[in-house]
Amino acid sequence: MSRRATGKRKIGWIYNHGVRPSVYNPVRSVSHEINLTMTDPAMARPSRDIYTVSRLNQDVRALLEGEFPALWVEGEVSNLSRPSSGHLYFSLKDAQAQIRCALFQNRAFLFRDCPRNGQHVLVRGRVSLYEPRGDFQIIVEYIEEAGAGALRRAYDELRLKLEREGLFAPERKRPLPRFPHRIGIITSPTGAAIRDVLITLRRRCPGVPVLLYPAPVQGDGAAERIASMIRLATERRDCDVVLVVRGGGSLEDLQAFNAEVVARAIGACPIPLVTGIGHETDITIADFAADLRAATPTAAAELASPDRLEWLRRVRLLAERLDGALQRRLAEQRLRLAELTRRLDRAQPRHRLRDRAQRLDDLDQRLRTAMRQRLETTAQRLRGLSGHLHALSPLATLDRGYAIVRRLPGGEILRRADAVHIGDVVEVLLSRGRLYCRITATEPANGAPAVDRDQAP
Repeated sequence: MSRRATGKRKIGWIYNHGVRPSVYNPVRSVSHEINLTMTDPAMARPSRDIYTVSRLNQDVRALLEGEFPALWVEGEVSNLSRPSSGHLYFSLKDAQAQIRCALFQNRAFLFRDCPRNGQHVLVRGRVSLYEPRGDFQIIVEYIEEAGAGALRRAYDELRLKLEREGLFAPERKRPLPRFPHRIGIITSPTGAAIRDVLITLRRRCPGVPVLLYPAPVQGDGAAERIASMIRLATERRDCDVVLVVRGGGSLEDLQAFNAEVVARAIGACPIPLVTGIGHETDITIADFAADLRAATPTAAAELASPDRLEWLRRVRLLAERLDGALQRRLAEQRLRLAELTRRLDRAQPRHRLRDRAQRLDDLDQRLRTAMRQRLETTAQRLRGLSGHLHALSPLATLDRGYAIVRRLPGGEILRRADAVHIGDVVEVLLSRGRLYCRITATEPANGAPAVDRDQAP
Protein backbone atom coordinates (compact mmCIF):
# COMPACT_ATOMS: atom_id res chain seq x y z
CA MET A 1 0.00 0.00 0.00
CA SER A 2 1.25 3.51 -0.79
CA ARG A 3 0.15 7.02 0.16
CA ARG A 4 1.05 10.56 -0.87
CA ALA A 5 2.83 12.71 1.63
CA THR A 6 1.49 16.10 2.73
CA GLY A 7 3.37 19.25 3.75
CA LYS A 8 6.18 19.71 1.22
CA ARG A 9 4.51 17.26 -1.17
CA LYS A 10 7.25 14.58 -1.28
CA ILE A 11 6.37 11.71 -3.57
CA GLY A 12 4.63 8.91 -1.61
CA TRP A 13 6.22 6.42 0.72
CA ILE A 14 6.19 2.65 0.03
CA TYR A 15 5.24 0.11 2.76
CA ASN A 16 5.86 -3.55 1.89
CA HIS A 17 5.61 -6.34 4.54
CA GLY A 18 7.84 -5.03 7.22
CA VAL A 19 10.14 -3.06 4.92
CA ARG A 20 10.85 0.28 6.55
CA PRO A 21 9.57 3.43 4.81
CA SER A 22 11.83 4.84 2.14
CA VAL A 23 11.60 7.49 -0.57
CA TYR A 24 9.95 6.13 -3.68
CA ASN A 25 12.39 4.84 -6.31
CA PRO A 26 10.64 3.77 -9.55
CA VAL A 27 13.20 1.09 -10.52
CA ARG A 28 13.49 -0.46 -7.07
CA SER A 29 9.72 -0.27 -6.53
CA VAL A 30 8.91 -2.00 -9.81
CA SER A 31 11.49 -4.74 -9.12
CA HIS A 32 10.17 -5.27 -5.62
CA GLU A 33 6.55 -5.41 -6.82
CA ILE A 34 7.50 -8.02 -9.44
CA ASN A 35 9.04 -10.19 -6.70
CA LEU A 36 5.92 -9.80 -4.58
CA THR A 37 3.75 -10.84 -7.48
CA MET A 38 5.76 -13.98 -8.07
CA THR A 39 6.05 -15.06 -4.42
CA ASP A 40 2.81 -13.93 -2.84
CA PRO A 41 -0.29 -14.04 -5.03
CA ALA A 42 -2.38 -12.38 -2.32
CA MET A 43 -0.23 -9.26 -2.51
CA ALA A 44 -0.10 -9.16 -6.32
CA ARG A 45 -2.16 -6.84 -8.48
CA PRO A 46 -4.50 -5.20 -5.87
CA SER A 47 -1.54 -3.66 -3.91
CA ARG A 48 0.15 -1.94 -6.88
CA ASP A 49 0.20 1.85 -7.20
CA ILE A 50 0.92 2.18 -10.90
CA TYR A 51 1.85 5.63 -12.16
CA THR A 52 0.76 6.87 -15.54
CA VAL A 53 3.20 9.06 -17.40
CA SER A 54 0.95 12.07 -16.85
CA ARG A 55 0.70 11.43 -13.13
CA LEU A 56 4.42 10.92 -12.80
CA ASN A 57 5.17 14.20 -14.60
CA GLN A 58 2.60 16.01 -12.49
CA ASP A 59 4.12 14.74 -9.25
CA VAL A 60 7.66 15.51 -10.37
CA ARG A 61 6.61 19.02 -11.37
CA ALA A 62 4.92 19.52 -7.99
CA LEU A 63 8.05 18.29 -6.21
CA LEU A 64 10.32 20.59 -8.21
CA GLU A 65 8.15 23.67 -7.85
CA GLY A 66 7.54 22.99 -4.15
CA GLU A 67 11.14 22.23 -3.15
CA PHE A 68 13.02 24.84 -5.14
CA PRO A 69 12.41 28.53 -4.48
CA ALA A 70 13.03 31.22 -7.09
CA LEU A 71 16.76 31.16 -7.78
CA TRP A 72 19.47 32.86 -9.86
CA VAL A 73 21.24 30.93 -12.58
CA GLU A 74 24.15 32.13 -14.69
CA GLY A 75 25.08 30.74 -18.09
CA GLU A 76 25.38 31.26 -21.84
CA VAL A 77 22.31 31.59 -24.11
CA SER A 78 21.96 29.12 -27.00
CA ASN A 79 19.21 27.70 -29.23
CA LEU A 80 17.16 30.90 -28.88
CA SER A 81 13.69 30.63 -30.45
CA ARG A 82 11.19 33.49 -30.96
CA PRO A 83 7.82 32.05 -32.16
CA SER A 84 4.96 34.28 -33.27
CA SER A 85 3.31 33.92 -29.85
CA GLY A 86 5.87 36.33 -28.38
CA HIS A 87 7.32 33.79 -25.93
CA LEU A 88 11.08 33.16 -25.86
CA TYR A 89 12.61 29.70 -25.55
CA PHE A 90 16.35 29.12 -25.14
CA SER A 91 18.94 26.94 -23.46
CA LEU A 92 21.25 28.11 -20.69
CA LYS A 93 24.54 26.25 -20.65
CA ASP A 94 27.99 26.13 -19.10
CA ALA A 95 30.96 23.91 -19.87
CA GLN A 96 29.41 20.74 -18.43
CA ALA A 97 25.60 20.98 -18.80
CA GLN A 98 22.61 22.90 -20.12
CA ILE A 99 18.97 23.50 -19.16
CA ARG A 100 15.94 24.67 -21.12
CA CYS A 101 14.42 28.06 -20.26
CA ALA A 102 11.07 29.70 -21.10
CA LEU A 103 10.46 33.47 -20.97
CA PHE A 104 6.78 34.15 -21.60
CA GLN A 105 5.38 37.05 -23.58
CA ASN A 106 3.98 39.00 -20.60
CA ARG A 107 7.57 39.50 -19.43
CA ALA A 108 9.54 39.07 -22.63
CA PHE A 109 8.55 42.52 -23.93
CA LEU A 110 10.37 44.08 -20.94
CA PHE A 111 13.72 42.70 -22.14
CA ARG A 112 14.20 43.98 -25.69
CA ASP A 113 18.00 43.66 -25.83
CA CYS A 114 18.26 40.39 -24.00
CA PRO A 115 18.69 37.49 -24.50
CA ARG A 116 20.81 36.83 -27.60
CA ASN A 117 22.56 33.67 -28.72
CA GLY A 118 26.03 33.51 -27.19
CA GLN A 119 25.22 36.16 -24.57
CA HIS A 120 26.34 35.50 -20.99
CA VAL A 121 23.30 36.24 -18.83
CA LEU A 122 21.99 36.02 -15.31
CA VAL A 123 18.40 34.79 -15.00
CA ARG A 124 16.01 34.59 -12.09
CA GLY A 125 13.21 32.06 -12.23
CA ARG A 126 11.49 28.93 -10.93
CA VAL A 127 12.45 25.35 -11.62
CA SER A 128 9.63 23.41 -13.29
CA LEU A 129 8.80 20.57 -15.65
CA TYR A 130 7.04 20.83 -19.02
CA GLU A 131 4.66 17.89 -18.60
CA PRO A 132 3.76 17.10 -22.26
CA ARG A 133 7.41 16.33 -23.09
CA GLY A 134 8.85 15.76 -19.63
CA ASP A 135 11.38 18.57 -20.15
CA PHE A 136 13.17 19.94 -17.11
CA GLN A 137 13.19 23.76 -17.46
CA ILE A 138 13.36 27.15 -15.79
CA ILE A 139 10.42 29.56 -16.02
CA VAL A 140 12.30 32.87 -16.33
CA GLU A 141 10.94 35.95 -14.56
CA TYR A 142 13.91 38.24 -15.03
CA ILE A 143 17.02 38.24 -17.20
CA GLU A 144 20.02 40.56 -17.42
CA GLU A 145 23.41 40.52 -18.96
CA ALA A 146 25.90 39.11 -16.48
CA GLY A 147 27.91 41.85 -14.77
CA ALA A 148 25.33 44.66 -15.31
CA GLY A 149 25.73 45.69 -11.70
CA ALA A 150 23.71 46.57 -8.68
CA LEU A 151 21.93 49.51 -10.34
CA ARG A 152 20.48 47.29 -13.02
CA ARG A 153 19.34 44.70 -10.50
CA ALA A 154 17.76 47.36 -8.32
CA TYR A 155 16.08 48.81 -11.39
CA ASP A 156 14.63 45.46 -12.40
CA GLU A 157 13.55 44.54 -8.89
CA LEU A 158 11.67 47.84 -8.52
CA ARG A 159 10.13 47.46 -11.94
CA LEU A 160 8.89 43.96 -11.15
CA LYS A 161 7.57 45.12 -7.78
CA LEU A 162 5.60 48.02 -9.24
CA GLU A 163 4.41 45.85 -12.09
CA ARG A 164 2.97 43.32 -9.66
CA GLU A 165 1.17 46.16 -7.88
CA GLY A 166 -0.50 47.11 -11.17
CA LEU A 167 1.13 50.55 -11.41
CA PHE A 168 2.01 49.91 -15.07
CA ALA A 169 -1.35 48.38 -16.03
CA PRO A 170 -2.68 49.59 -19.42
CA GLU A 171 -6.12 50.39 -17.96
CA ARG A 172 -4.49 53.08 -15.78
CA LYS A 173 -3.25 54.98 -18.83
CA ARG A 174 -5.13 58.19 -19.64
CA PRO A 175 -5.55 59.55 -23.18
CA LEU A 176 -3.92 62.83 -24.08
CA PRO A 177 -6.10 65.87 -24.86
CA ARG A 178 -6.23 66.75 -28.56
CA PHE A 179 -6.14 70.50 -27.93
CA PRO A 180 -4.50 71.32 -24.58
CA HIS A 181 -5.07 74.84 -23.25
CA ARG A 182 -1.78 74.82 -21.29
CA ILE A 183 1.19 72.45 -21.24
CA GLY A 184 3.27 71.89 -18.11
CA ILE A 185 6.96 70.91 -18.29
CA ILE A 186 8.95 69.37 -15.43
CA THR A 187 12.66 69.56 -16.16
CA SER A 188 15.80 71.55 -15.50
CA PRO A 189 15.42 75.18 -16.64
CA THR A 190 19.03 75.23 -17.86
CA GLY A 191 19.23 71.94 -19.76
CA ALA A 192 19.08 71.25 -23.46
CA ALA A 193 15.79 69.38 -23.07
CA ILE A 194 13.77 72.52 -22.23
CA ARG A 195 15.15 74.31 -25.29
CA ASP A 196 14.24 71.42 -27.59
CA VAL A 197 10.75 71.23 -26.14
CA LEU A 198 10.10 74.98 -26.42
CA ILE A 199 11.34 75.09 -30.02
CA THR A 200 9.05 72.21 -30.94
CA LEU A 201 6.02 73.74 -29.20
CA ARG A 202 6.67 77.14 -30.80
CA ARG A 203 6.76 75.48 -34.21
CA ARG A 204 3.70 73.29 -33.76
CA CYS A 205 1.34 75.39 -31.61
CA PRO A 206 2.67 78.87 -30.81
CA GLY A 207 -0.61 79.94 -29.25
CA VAL A 208 -0.57 77.35 -26.42
CA PRO A 209 0.98 78.71 -23.17
CA VAL A 210 3.65 76.72 -21.37
CA LEU A 211 4.20 76.47 -17.61
CA LEU A 212 7.62 75.34 -16.33
CA TYR A 213 8.02 73.41 -13.08
CA PRO A 214 11.79 73.64 -12.46
CA ALA A 215 13.52 70.61 -10.96
CA PRO A 216 17.03 69.13 -11.12
CA VAL A 217 17.17 66.00 -13.26
CA GLN A 218 20.17 64.28 -11.65
CA GLY A 219 22.17 64.29 -8.46
CA ASP A 220 21.22 64.11 -4.80
CA GLY A 221 17.63 65.04 -4.06
CA ALA A 222 16.66 65.15 -7.74
CA ALA A 223 14.10 62.34 -7.42
CA GLU A 224 12.34 64.00 -4.47
CA ARG A 225 12.31 67.34 -6.26
CA ILE A 226 10.82 65.83 -9.43
CA ALA A 227 8.16 64.02 -7.39
CA SER A 228 7.29 67.24 -5.54
CA MET A 229 6.85 69.10 -8.85
CA ILE A 230 4.52 66.36 -10.09
CA ARG A 231 2.47 66.66 -6.91
CA LEU A 232 2.43 70.45 -7.28
CA ALA A 233 1.09 70.15 -10.82
CA THR A 234 -1.55 67.75 -9.49
CA GLU A 235 -2.62 70.20 -6.80
CA ARG A 236 -2.77 73.25 -9.06
CA ARG A 237 -4.54 71.54 -11.97
CA ASP A 238 -3.66 74.44 -14.27
CA CYS A 239 -2.30 72.26 -17.11
CA ASP A 240 -4.07 69.83 -19.41
CA VAL A 241 -0.97 67.71 -19.96
CA VAL A 242 2.42 67.46 -18.21
CA LEU A 243 5.79 66.64 -19.81
CA VAL A 244 8.61 65.11 -17.74
CA VAL A 245 11.75 65.39 -19.86
CA ARG A 246 15.52 65.35 -19.75
CA GLY A 247 18.38 64.66 -22.15
CA GLY A 248 20.29 61.41 -22.54
CA GLY A 249 22.78 59.95 -20.11
CA SER A 250 24.11 56.84 -18.50
CA LEU A 251 22.18 54.58 -16.16
CA GLU A 252 23.64 56.50 -13.22
CA ASP A 253 22.56 59.85 -14.76
CA LEU A 254 18.97 58.62 -15.14
CA GLN A 255 18.67 57.27 -11.59
CA ALA A 256 16.37 60.08 -10.49
CA PHE A 257 13.75 58.77 -12.95
CA ASN A 258 14.22 55.21 -11.70
CA ALA A 259 13.24 56.15 -8.16
CA GLU A 260 10.14 54.67 -6.58
CA VAL A 261 8.98 58.07 -5.29
CA VAL A 262 8.87 59.45 -8.84
CA ALA A 263 7.00 56.43 -10.19
CA ARG A 264 4.39 56.64 -7.45
CA ALA A 265 3.95 60.38 -7.95
CA ILE A 266 3.34 59.76 -11.65
CA GLY A 267 0.87 56.99 -10.87
CA ALA A 268 -1.07 59.30 -8.53
CA CYS A 269 -1.16 62.20 -10.99
CA PRO A 270 -4.65 62.58 -12.54
CA ILE A 271 -3.32 64.79 -15.35
CA PRO A 272 -2.16 62.96 -18.49
CA LEU A 273 1.63 62.74 -18.27
CA VAL A 274 4.17 62.13 -21.03
CA THR A 275 7.80 61.22 -20.42
CA GLY A 276 10.67 61.99 -22.79
CA ILE A 277 13.75 60.87 -20.93
CA GLY A 278 17.10 60.31 -22.60
CA HIS A 279 17.33 58.65 -25.98
CA GLU A 280 15.21 55.97 -27.61
CA THR A 281 17.14 53.13 -25.94
CA ASP A 282 16.84 54.66 -22.46
CA ILE A 283 13.82 53.26 -20.63
CA THR A 284 13.25 54.29 -17.03
CA ILE A 285 10.78 53.34 -14.34
CA ALA A 286 9.07 56.68 -14.94
CA ASP A 287 8.47 55.66 -18.57
CA PHE A 288 6.56 52.57 -17.45
CA ALA A 289 4.42 54.59 -15.01
CA ALA A 290 3.65 57.42 -17.44
CA ASP A 291 0.50 57.54 -19.57
CA LEU A 292 2.68 57.75 -22.68
CA ARG A 293 6.39 57.35 -23.27
CA ALA A 294 8.26 59.28 -25.95
CA ALA A 295 11.71 58.40 -27.20
CA THR A 296 13.12 61.92 -26.73
CA PRO A 297 12.06 65.29 -25.24
CA THR A 298 11.32 66.56 -28.76
CA ALA A 299 9.10 63.55 -29.44
CA ALA A 300 7.28 64.15 -26.13
CA ALA A 301 6.51 67.73 -27.18
CA GLU A 302 5.20 66.48 -30.53
CA LEU A 303 2.96 63.91 -28.90
CA ALA A 304 1.47 66.39 -26.43
CA SER A 305 0.83 69.26 -28.87
CA PRO A 306 -1.36 69.62 -31.94
CA ASP A 307 0.46 70.42 -35.19
CA ARG A 308 -0.74 73.85 -36.32
CA LEU A 309 0.19 73.29 -39.96
CA GLU A 310 -1.44 69.87 -40.01
CA TRP A 311 -4.63 71.22 -38.48
CA LEU A 312 -4.68 74.15 -40.90
CA ARG A 313 -4.35 71.68 -43.75
CA ARG A 314 -7.17 69.59 -42.33
CA VAL A 315 -9.34 72.70 -41.85
CA ARG A 316 -8.75 73.73 -45.47
CA LEU A 317 -9.55 70.23 -46.63
CA LEU A 318 -12.74 70.17 -44.54
CA ALA A 319 -13.69 73.63 -45.85
CA GLU A 320 -13.26 72.41 -49.41
CA ARG A 321 -15.33 69.34 -48.69
CA LEU A 322 -17.99 71.48 -47.01
CA ASP A 323 -18.07 73.88 -49.97
CA GLY A 324 -18.36 71.00 -52.40
CA ALA A 325 -21.14 69.45 -50.34
CA LEU A 326 -23.00 72.79 -50.24
CA GLN A 327 -22.66 73.24 -54.00
CA ARG A 328 -23.96 69.74 -54.62
CA ARG A 329 -26.82 70.32 -52.20
CA LEU A 330 -27.74 73.61 -53.89
CA ALA A 331 -27.66 71.97 -57.33
CA GLU A 332 -29.90 69.17 -56.07
CA GLN A 333 -32.32 71.70 -54.55
CA ARG A 334 -32.41 73.73 -57.78
CA LEU A 335 -33.32 70.63 -59.74
CA ARG A 336 -35.96 69.75 -57.19
CA LEU A 337 -37.36 73.28 -57.30
CA ALA A 338 -37.58 73.16 -61.11
CA GLU A 339 -39.33 69.80 -60.97
CA LEU A 340 -41.79 71.05 -58.35
CA THR A 341 -42.46 74.16 -60.46
CA ARG A 342 -43.25 71.97 -63.45
CA ARG A 343 -45.51 69.79 -61.38
CA LEU A 344 -47.27 72.85 -59.91
CA ASP A 345 -47.75 74.32 -63.37
CA ARG A 346 -49.27 71.07 -64.57
CA ALA A 347 -51.53 71.04 -61.53
CA GLN A 348 -53.00 74.57 -62.14
CA PRO A 349 -56.88 74.54 -62.13
CA ARG A 350 -57.18 76.29 -65.51
CA HIS A 351 -55.07 73.61 -67.13
CA ARG A 352 -57.08 70.91 -65.48
CA LEU A 353 -60.37 72.59 -66.50
CA ARG A 354 -59.14 72.97 -70.07
CA ASP A 355 -58.11 69.36 -70.18
CA ARG A 356 -61.41 68.27 -68.63
CA ALA A 357 -63.43 70.41 -71.08
CA GLN A 358 -61.56 68.94 -74.02
CA ARG A 359 -62.09 65.47 -72.65
CA LEU A 360 -65.79 66.25 -72.11
CA ASP A 361 -66.15 67.34 -75.73
CA ASP A 362 -64.42 64.23 -76.87
CA LEU A 363 -66.64 62.03 -74.71
CA ASP A 364 -69.77 63.87 -75.93
CA GLN A 365 -68.77 63.31 -79.54
CA ARG A 366 -68.03 59.68 -78.88
CA LEU A 367 -71.39 59.30 -77.06
CA ARG A 368 -73.33 60.87 -79.94
CA THR A 369 -71.57 58.70 -82.48
CA ALA A 370 -72.17 55.61 -80.38
CA MET A 371 -75.85 56.48 -79.90
CA ARG A 372 -76.34 57.10 -83.63
CA GLN A 373 -74.64 53.85 -84.51
CA ARG A 374 -76.67 52.03 -81.89
CA LEU A 375 -79.96 53.51 -83.17
CA GLU A 376 -79.12 52.63 -86.74
CA THR A 377 -78.20 49.12 -85.76
CA THR A 378 -81.34 48.74 -83.68
CA ALA A 379 -83.57 50.16 -86.45
CA GLN A 380 -82.02 47.84 -88.99
CA ARG A 381 -82.49 44.90 -86.70
CA LEU A 382 -86.09 45.98 -85.99
CA ARG A 383 -86.85 46.15 -89.68
CA GLY A 384 -85.48 42.69 -90.15
CA LEU A 385 -87.48 41.31 -87.24
CA SER A 386 -90.61 43.13 -88.46
CA GLY A 387 -90.19 41.51 -91.85
CA HIS A 388 -89.86 38.10 -90.29
CA LEU A 389 -92.82 38.77 -88.05
CA HIS A 390 -94.98 39.96 -90.93
CA ALA A 391 -94.07 36.87 -92.92
CA LEU A 392 -95.28 34.74 -90.05
CA SER A 393 -98.41 36.87 -89.25
CA PRO A 394 -101.92 35.59 -90.22
CA LEU A 395 -102.55 38.97 -91.82
CA ALA A 396 -99.87 38.18 -94.38
CA THR A 397 -101.80 34.99 -95.20
CA LEU A 398 -105.02 36.97 -95.59
CA ASP A 399 -103.21 39.29 -98.02
CA ARG A 400 -102.58 36.29 -100.20
CA GLY A 401 -106.43 35.67 -100.50
CA TYR A 402 -107.05 33.43 -97.53
CA ALA A 403 -109.71 34.06 -94.86
CA ILE A 404 -110.31 33.11 -91.24
CA VAL A 405 -113.76 31.70 -90.37
CA ARG A 406 -115.08 31.87 -86.83
CA ARG A 407 -118.37 30.49 -85.60
CA LEU A 408 -120.66 32.89 -83.82
CA PRO A 409 -121.46 33.66 -81.20
CA GLY A 410 -118.55 31.76 -79.55
CA GLY A 411 -115.91 33.07 -81.92
CA GLU A 412 -113.98 29.78 -82.19
CA ILE A 413 -112.04 29.34 -85.42
CA LEU A 414 -113.43 26.71 -87.77
CA ARG A 415 -111.02 24.26 -89.30
CA ARG A 416 -113.48 21.51 -90.33
CA ALA A 417 -116.69 21.78 -92.35
CA ASP A 418 -118.46 19.30 -90.12
CA ALA A 419 -117.93 21.64 -87.15
CA VAL A 420 -120.99 23.73 -88.21
CA HIS A 421 -124.48 23.02 -89.22
CA ILE A 422 -126.74 24.51 -91.79
CA GLY A 423 -128.22 27.70 -90.54
CA ASP A 424 -125.25 28.64 -88.24
CA VAL A 425 -123.89 32.16 -88.51
CA VAL A 426 -120.14 32.49 -89.07
CA GLU A 427 -117.74 35.44 -89.28
CA VAL A 428 -115.31 35.53 -92.19
CA LEU A 429 -112.17 37.68 -91.60
CA LEU A 430 -110.66 38.98 -94.83
CA SER A 431 -107.54 40.99 -95.51
CA ARG A 432 -109.73 44.06 -95.51
CA GLY A 433 -113.02 43.74 -93.67
CA ARG A 434 -115.33 41.00 -92.42
CA LEU A 435 -118.24 38.94 -93.68
CA TYR A 436 -121.14 37.51 -91.67
CA CYS A 437 -122.62 34.50 -93.41
CA ARG A 438 -125.24 31.87 -92.68
CA ILE A 439 -124.48 28.28 -93.50
CA THR A 440 -126.84 26.92 -96.13
CA ALA A 441 -124.90 23.83 -97.02
CA THR A 442 -121.70 21.98 -95.98
CA GLU A 443 -119.45 19.47 -97.64
CA PRO A 444 -117.33 17.52 -95.19
CA ALA A 445 -113.89 16.38 -96.27
CA ASN A 446 -115.06 12.74 -96.45
CA GLY A 447 -117.81 13.63 -99.01
CA ALA A 448 -120.77 12.66 -96.74
CA PRO A 449 -123.94 14.72 -97.24
CA ALA A 450 -124.63 17.53 -94.89
CA VAL A 451 -127.25 16.97 -92.22
CA ASP A 452 -129.62 19.69 -91.29
CA ARG A 453 -129.51 20.29 -87.55
CA ASP A 454 -133.30 20.56 -87.45
CA GLN A 455 -133.53 17.16 -89.12
CA ALA A 456 -131.11 15.49 -86.90
CA PRO A 457 -132.54 12.74 -84.74
